[in-house]
Amino acid sequence: MVDTKPLLPASNSTGSYLTGSGVNSLKPIKVYLTIFCGLLAVGLFAALLIGNYWSDNARIHGSLASSTSKRTHPLRPVSRGPAQGVSEKTSGIWAGVSRGPAQGVSEKTNRVRAGVPGNILPEPWNSTMLEWQRTAFHFQPEKNWMNDVTGPLFYNGWYHFFYQYNPNGAVWGDIVWGHAVSKDLINWFHLPLAMVADQWYDKNGVWTGSATILPDGKIVMLYTGSTTEAVQVQNLAFPANHSDPFLIDWVKYHGNPVLVPPPGIYKKDFRDPTTAWLTSEGKWRITIGSKRDKTGISLVYDTKDFINYEMLEGELHAVSGTGMWECVDFFPVSKTEEKGLDTSINGPEVKHVVKVSLDDDRHDYYALGTYHEKNGSWIPDLPEIDVGIGIRYDYGILYASKTFYDQNKNRRVLWGWIGEGDSEAADMEKGWASLQSIPRTILFDNKTGTNLLQWPVEEIESLRLNGTEFEKVEVKAGSVVPLDVGPGSQLDIIAEFEIDKEALKKATGSNITFSCQTGRGAAKSGALGPFGILVLADESLSEQTPVYFYIAKDSDGDLKTFFCTDLSRSSKAPDVDKQIFGSYVPVLKDENLSLRVLVDHSIVESFAQGGRTVITSRIYPTEAINGASKVFLFNNATETCVTASVKIWQMDSAFIRPYSDDDDKDDDDRKSSAPCLLLCPINYIVSCVTCLYFICHVSKFS
Repeated sequence: MVDTKPLLPASNSTGSYLTGSGVNSLKPIKVYLTIFCGLLAVGLFAALLIGNYWSDNARIHGSLASSTSKRTHPLRPVSRGPAQGVSEKTSGIWAGVSRGPAQGVSEKTNRVRAGVPGNILPEPWNSTMLEWQRTAFHFQPEKNWMNDVTGPLFYNGWYHFFYQYNPNGAVWGDIVWGHAVSKDLINWFHLPLAMVADQWYDKNGVWTGSATILPDGKIVMLYTGSTTEAVQVQNLAFPANHSDPFLIDWVKYHGNPVLVPPPGIYKKDFRDPTTAWLTSEGKWRITIGSKRDKTGISLVYDTKDFINYEMLEGELHAVSGTGMWECVDFFPVSKTEEKGLDTSINGPEVKHVVKVSLDDDRHDYYALGTYHEKNGSWIPDLPEIDVGIGIRYDYGILYASKTFYDQNKNRRVLWGWIGEGDSEAADMEKGWASLQSIPRTILFDNKTGTNLLQWPVEEIESLRLNGTEFEKVEVKAGSVVPLDVGPGSQLDIIAEFEIDKEALKKATGSNITFSCQTGRGAAKSGALGPFGILVLADESLSEQTPVYFYIAKDSDGDLKTFFCTDLSRSSKAPDVDKQIFGSYVPVLKDENLSLRVLVDHSIVESFAQGGRTVITSRIYPTEAINGASKVFLFNNATETCVTASVKIWQMDSAFIRPYSDDDDKDDDDRKSSAPCLLLCPINYIVSCVTCLYFICHVSKFS
């Protein structure tokens, strides 16, 4: 039988307590104190072990692949993508290396001729530099290759993010669907792979797809598969259990494929179905990217059940000379309200956006126009800035983007794949390649009538730590002003610039057409620019990434503003991309020039004029890392002084880790886990102290 009084003196045969002199009565108390201290030490040690276990779990438990990263692909000059009928997917420096086009997808190689073989890791790279490149608050897998976003949605309280993923290495190939979930689009749990290439109709790759939420709340997923014969077909999948908020298991329709390339369409030019939208007849409608000769087209299909389809005559839209259209997106935007719209919304207060990813140049273009439901066609508002020849989502390296309607917050959210600008050898050494942009909201810019406004989702501001504000800093012509904000690797920067109006009037016009790409970068002085901010810069400015404005005045006296990012001095390494990105940005009367820059280690996302023009860059410094990374204001204009008001926040790291069974609790349980870890040892100590008090109390009267 269990002793119910284990810390009390044992009773004698008569049932009375043992007694003794005052001196002798202290002896058992010493014993009890010894026992108490021993138990207390053991308990505290156990609590520390539990705390370490939970802390370690937060980083490593439940990995998509529990083994350590291994190089499963040799470094060799091969192509990944085009042979399968998609664009080139290699992230390595172009040195005879091509990945993608031979497989039938767009080129996945960074086409930079650096004179360095793509399979050799040159000087000066070391592990510290490569480790610094991994981001802190952008989504990326724990390891290996990632590219296109597929089928994002909000379901049953969770944001779901699916993405093309190579579980076997840091280069494109063996594409399956990775899967992660989040409550806020910033902090993520990695889940098991959603779909793998295990059927004849997707054996060569489970490629891009889109999710549609039906009126009854059920989900259908259409995706492109590459068959054993490298034919691009469209397939249907759905969750195995709609009551599972994590949508862990997916079932592929037994009758797949549901669509094959129609007559006149090449077998490798038929991919990436969109989210479906409802017509007034109660049918669901989708569009799929393709081409005829060099004309990019978007085919249109109607269905009632997502199994049987009717192809409409003509196309949603077509633009000559643009080549293959990948990752087509089609959605409405409100002309009157600052909110997103469900994909099925139509009416006089709505404009429709067509966006395409061009296989030929690997950029994402969009245009605004009018959708005609009756024949399933779309007409651009301004043919001179039609899809593929006009405005881009991003003038950096964002590609294969996709939006979804977030019914949780009535907004449309855009994701975009951000590839690498370094060598494939560096990616293999790091063990990972590519990441995703910060999710962006999309709104119609009713001030210009021709632009969309992209802006980081509001949740990113939850990572802001201490902020530093600089009010009305005068930046004279030809000067550089340091900003003391601490380490510059994780920052959120908002800045506004005022230009001397008299200088604008006096500046001499020119008939020379300016562009960011041909303007020789931020070091080249002009009358009214460049001026802006230097990020990821070392103290000596031997490495720096300028994000800046340049105002050009033509011979008629008209002003035109450009927004640029200059990578030419971003790194001393020889094997990285050092382009100059940028484009024209509309600036309306009485608007000051404004920008926002998110710096997260090797990615810099820059937004001008509230998101009218956006540039995403990958930066690979060798010296301007960790504590050596600084921020400066600069003005290389010759005829104007600039006044800058800047606010800069240090940014915390997002919580991105594998999901485990221990996380299978509601939010309150998760939020209370840390206090519980603290309360466990506290409760233990209180119990021990109470027990000791009881012992002493009994001994006192014994």
